[in-house]
Amino acid sequence: MWYNPIIAWILRSPLHGLLSGSIILFTYTGRKSGKVYNTPASYVRDDDILLVVSFRRRKWWRNLRGGAPVTVRAHGQAWKTTCEVIEDDEGVAANLMTYLQQVPHYAEYFHVALDADGQPNAEDVARAAQDRVMIRIQSV
Repeated sequence: MWYNPIIAWILRSPLHGLLSGSIILFTYTGRKSGKVYNTPASYVRDDDILLVVSFRRRKWWRNLRGGAPVTVRAHGQAWKTTCEVIEDDEGVAANLMTYLQQVPHYAEYFHVALDADGQPNAEDVARAAQDRVMIRIQSV
C-alpha cells in the first residue's frame, strides 16, 4: 500500500506516539525474494502478547511462519523476536475472540455482533475466523 512507507517512517521517528498505541511495524525478510520488508499492522495487547489479525488472502504474514526472525517496533522500541502464525479456524477464532474482547468497537469491522454485555458473538467470530489468520507476538 502506498502509505506503508509513511507509517513506517512515523513509527521510527520521535512522532511514533501518534500511532504506536495501535500500530506496530514488522521488519522481516521475504522467504523467496530475500528482500527486507516493513509492514505496519494494527494490534491489540493481551497481557504480554500482541495480537495482529490479517486476511488469509494477503501474503505478507506467510513470511512469519515457522519461527522466522522478525523485528517488531512498538512504542518507540524495537526488538527481535519470532511470531506465532495461527491459521487453523479454531485457533484463529479463539484469538480473534480475545482480540475483540480487548477492543469491542472493532467488532463492526469484522461483522461481529456484540451481546448486551458487550461480548462478541461466538458464531460471528467463528465465521470471521474462516478468512483470517492471527499473529501472536511476545512483547517486551
